[in-house]
Amino acid sequence: MSFHDLFSGHAKLYAAARPSYPTSLIAEIAALAPSRALAWDAGTGNGQSARLLAGHFDRVHATDASPQQVAEAEPHPRINFAAEPAEQCSLGDGTCDLVLVAQALHWFDLDRFYPEACRVLRPGGLLAAIGYGWFFVDPVVDEIVGRTLLKPLEPKWAPGNWLLIDGYRTIDFPGGEVRLTPSAAHLAWTREQLEAYVGSWSAVQRWDATRLADAFHELASVWPDTEARHVFMPVISRAARL
Repeated sequence: MSFHDLFSGHAKLYAAARPSYPTSLIAEIAALAPSRALAWDAGTGNGQSARLLAGHFDRVHATDASPQQVAEAEPHPRINFAAEPAEQCSLGDGTCDLVLVAQALHWFDLDRFYPEACRVLRPGGLLAAIGYGWFFVDPVVDEIVGRTLLKPLEPKWAPGNWLLIDGYRTIDFPGGEVRLTPSAAHLAWTREQLEAYVGSWSAVQRWDATRLADAFHELASVWPDTEARHVFMPVISRAARL
């Protein structure tokens, strides 16, 4: 699978709209690493997961194949951001305690990425992949989202998206599987924040802007401006010790 750049064109929106990950899940993954010296955040995007890893590791090497995405990342003293493909990392052999892939494994060439992860990990190192699926708000909002957004967008999703939608269950994972505690993101979002998140989806970039506006207009009819609501987003997670 070659690099399909579906996010550089709206890297600024991606940085502003994408949610972070449950801190408890990141802490659990970090605790499973053999030490806390170095973590590699592969496919970092704008560094959402890298910033969380920096609270647990001395150093974080955060990479993304898109220079535009990396340019939108907020600097951090413990994080080294680099525009590198996940299949060709600049880290040395056996130097890394954890390789984390957040919301990105489905875009990688796994036949090339897995050997690279094995190369940089020290013995007993951990490879983990996480991502978030569909969100849920309430029955009224969920019905509108399903009818006006999710169903019409189905033909626009790239093949890699379906691996994530399926919970990474069909992806072969190397090493010995490590079970992680099920988790979810709990967000207090306004409708505008949810719309910005939807606008950052790769499939939306290839969709009719009028249909998107119509969907948002219907959402506005049931969700007042500035009103924050609980948004529940299940988090997918897999991990393996190599």
